[in-house]
Amino acid sequence: MGTGRSTRRVDLRSARSSRLFRYDRALGARVVAGTDEAGRGCLAGPLVAAAVAFDVEGLGRDARRDLADLDDSKRLSPGARAELAALILRHARQVVVFSACAPTVDRDGLHRSNLRLLARCLDAIDPHADVSIVDGFRLPPPAPPHRAVIDGDATSAAVAAASVIAKTTRDRLMAGPVAAQWPGFGFERHVGYGTRQHQEALRDAGLTPIHRRSFRSVAYTDLRLFDADGAAASGT
Repeated sequence: MGTGRSTRRVDLRSARSSRLFRYDRALGARVVAGTDEAGRGCLAGPLVAAAVAFDVEGLGRDARRDLADLDDSKRLSPGARAELAALILRHARQVVVFSACAPTVDRDGLHRSNLRLLARCLDAIDPHADVSIVDGFRLPPPAPPHRAVIDGDATSAAVAAASVIAKTTRDRLMAGPVAAQWPGFGFERHVGYGTRQHQEALRDAGLTPIHRRSFRSVAYTDLRLFDADGAAASGT
């Protein structure tokens, strides 16, 4: 019984991966690039964007087997994402990552920072991909010509791969050096999202330099971390 359920889960994952690559191949281009970001909804830490370019015509049997579990990063466990990230780096034509720190996001705005990072990622693919896909957004220059695909990380293999790279890159940063620099906040567990543990740490210790002041979440409001004029409350 257990073996049968495990086999069905593997078959479902492989079917999703096949569907993602089938979409990219149907575009009629040899090199397809996708881009996605991680950390847009976080209270703390950087915004990280990645682009992955696949030679969809040149992927051999070994590559297709290695990437059989490829899926939207939100559907994968941390362990599965880590394994896939290594395999994506092995089989992708090119992988690009850019990030924006919390002060930059505060200065320029979350949406503008996100669009700029995604555009830089696609523009850094050298030479530019034959087709570039963005998860849901139209990008400003210097982005190359591209397609905005709603739920792109659940549609395109290149975008799904970019979502995995962006997520694993950001999580490793938050769980490693960031957690070591700011012990007691639990960054190694919540990686900057507004969990109860994170809110309790904010209540006890206040905002750190890596918290986004411009991200006026319910957590910040409830904890009264800003005064009436919008400035950080005293002691934070």
